[in-house]
Amino acid sequence: MSVHTNLDPSRMTGRNTGFMNSYLETLTLVERLHRLLLDVVKDEFERVGVIEINAVQALLLFNIGENEVTAGELKTRGYYQGSNVSYNLKKLVEMGYMHHQRCEIDRRSVRVRLTEKGRRVRDIVARLFATHADGIEARGVLDFAGIDEIATALRRVERYWTDQIRYIY
Repeated sequence: MSVHTNLDPSRMTGRNTGFMNSYLETLTLVERLHRLLLDVVKDEFERVGVIEINAVQALLLFNIGENEVTAGELKTRGYYQGSNVSYNLKKLVEMGYMHHQRCEIDRRSVRVRLTEKGRRVRDIVARLFATHADGIEARGVLDFAGIDEIATALRRVERYWTDQIRYIY
């Protein structure tokens, strides 16, 4: 469902209409890009014959990298909307992609880190992203300034939304 379908044109005022339409288009693109990213990762894993994990799990492994983290830390990073982080971590441990260990300080907390099998998955995702970065630059889709400008703009939106959650008027 597109964000545009929920727009009531009668509620927009003349000067804000263009900005509002661009904002809604941006929201739709962010949502679509996230779904496409998951599809691209899924397709790569099918291509290399790794079918036991899904794209969200592969991204979890990629984002954990060489760190040792808790499920709570991953949730607060906010990368995994629409997924149950604890469930995915449990499955990744069961399948041998991650080690888990109770935190000695807070016994309720479980810390996780990648196994060698998990690092292989992380490396597949890293190579995929490196190939994409090279292709985007080589084909002139974006140069460094363009990709940096997008990242800066998205960080500003992220900061604005975070402030909206924290400081509700």
